[in-house]
Amino acid sequence: MTKTFEKWKIGELHHTFGLRRHNENFAPLDTWLASQTTFDSTEEKALRKLAKELSINAIIWNEDELKFMFISQLIAIADLQTAHAKIFTQRPLSAEVNGIKINGIVDFVIANGIDEPEHPFFFLHEYKQEKKSANDPLAQLLAEMLVAQAHNGDNTLYGCYVMGRFWFFIILEGKDYAVSNAYNASDEDIFQIVSILRAVKTKIEEKEKN
Repeated sequence: MTKTFEKWKIGELHHTFGLRRHNENFAPLDTWLASQTTFDSTEEKALRKLAKELSINAIIWNEDELKFMFISQLIAIADLQTAHAKIFTQRPLSAEVNGIKINGIVDFVIANGIDEPEHPFFFLHEYKQEKKSANDPLAQLLAEMLVAQAHNGDNTLYGCYVMGRFWFFIILEGKDYAVSNAYNASDEDIFQIVSILRAVKTKIEEKEKN
C-alpha cells in the first residue's frame, strides 16, 4: 500500500500508527515554545514591517505570494541554516512505516545533505492562504514527520504549519505529539515565532556536536 502525505487524515494516523495527542502539559513542546532570543534594531524594524504587511494582505495573498512576500523573508531573519544543515524546498521524501509506503513532496525541510535532504530535523508545511483549508495540514505534517522518523531513526521531530497569518508548532516524540495554539504573525507574536524557530537551529547545532 502506498499513500501520499496529502491523503492522510488525522484520525487515520492515530488508528494506523498509534499516535497519541497531548492537549496540555507536554513538556517538550512547552519548553520549545518558551524559547527566547534577542533582536537588534534592524531585525525588529524588519519584523514589524513584515507583520504590518501580513495584517493587510493575509486574506488576499495566494500561496505563492504568502511564501515570497512573507515566509521567505521571516525565515531569512531567523537564519536557520547551520554548518551541516540547510534548507530544502519542494523535495521528495518517502519511507515505509508499518508496512505502508508514505511519500510526497515536502514544502520545506531543514536537513543534512549536499544536494538532497538526508537527515531531516525540522519541517515547515507552507499551507494554503488563510481562507482555504480543504486538506488537513496537521495530518500532512505528521505524515512527513513519521517518514523522517523511519528515514533517519530520530525519535523527536519538530515542525510547523502555516495558515495565512497563523503559525502552529508541533513536536512528535515517538508516538506522542502536541500542537501549539496559533501564533498570529501579523502582531507581536511574530517575535516569538522567530524565537521558536531559532531554538530549532540551536537544537540542530547541539546535535551536530554529538
